[in-house]
Amino acid sequence: MTQLASHAPATRFAWWKPLLFLAVVLIGLWYVKWQPYYGKAFTAAETHSIGKSILANAADSPWRAALDYAMVYFLAVWKAAVLGVILGSLVQVLIPRNWLLRLMGSTRFGSTLIGTGLGLPGMMCSCCAAPVTAGLRQSQVSSGAAMAFWLANPLLNPATLIFMGFVLGWNFAAIRLLAGLFMVLGIAWLVQRSVPEPAVNAPTLTASTDQQPFLTRWLRVMWRLFCNTIPLYIVAVLLLGAARVWLFPHADGVVGNTLFWVILMAIAGCLFVIPTAAEIPIVQTMMLAGMGVAPALALLVTLPAVSVPSLLMLHRAFPARALWRALFGVAFSGMLLGAIALWFT
Repeated sequence: MTQLASHAPATRFAWWKPLLFLAVVLIGLWYVKWQPYYGKAFTAAETHSIGKSILANAADSPWRAALDYAMVYFLAVWKAAVLGVILGSLVQVLIPRNWLLRLMGSTRFGSTLIGTGLGLPGMMCSCCAAPVTAGLRQSQVSSGAAMAFWLANPLLNPATLIFMGFVLGWNFAAIRLLAGLFMVLGIAWLVQRSVPEPAVNAPTLTASTDQQPFLTRWLRVMWRLFCNTIPLYIVAVLLLGAARVWLFPHADGVVGNTLFWVILMAIAGCLFVIPTAAEIPIVQTMMLAGMGVAPALALLVTLPAVSVPSLLMLHRAFPARALWRALFGVAFSGMLLGAIALWFT
């Protein structure tokens, strides 16, 4: 009896851990996403705009363009990026791994649907959602569920759909919603088929890890996550900032309503990196300059979904073939949507 009693405190579940994680999620998302977007929705409804295109006024010098874009971009996303690293590390130390395995560890389609649903309230861009996705993968969540979570954040963002309806029209928002669902579920299914899931045991962590103080474990996990994601992220943003002049021409009438431009814009959209909802003013500006509807739709689904920085941030979370499938899946979806638009216009 004495021996059993001595082990009781060690096996008692620490309910404060998931409760703390939930509190950080709610407070963080309210401060970084929900509260600012609530006010922005009224601005979009009144002015039919959510601001200037982040691609506007590019400098002639690639170095100047890189620095200018990086400054504007990081000022827009730094809070969400910090929150992403915090949540990506906390999910590994506060949420029991067997909980995550029961919820999102299966290779069945149900786990993909759960990952999609959990991505909706995050409303993050692909780069800010990447650390959380990497944390989920570190906890051995299935590749399909993790990919669905990652893609659902930017593609099915409810706030972005509302902004898009007020700014570009509700027909654009409806198309984006339907195409986004197709892309999230379809690409996640393809990735799940390409990644064999290793056998995992139900226990959450090893005994030696559990015995470490919470703060020590969290800082160690957060530092590892930071080193695996953020340095590549910064370098890639600078390089893409320098290349933005060539990726997105703004001259009047340059981007016509042709299959050539649909393909080009779909590819450019997969490479470039933007903050949340920035695809709306980009497309609005380019359409005012003469861009056709078909390439506009290709940009609307490819710009937010993936980018070179976000793919690099997940290079340790997924095998290379999974990330290539995600990239090609997004590009093909943009081209297909643009081609369908050409057929009906």
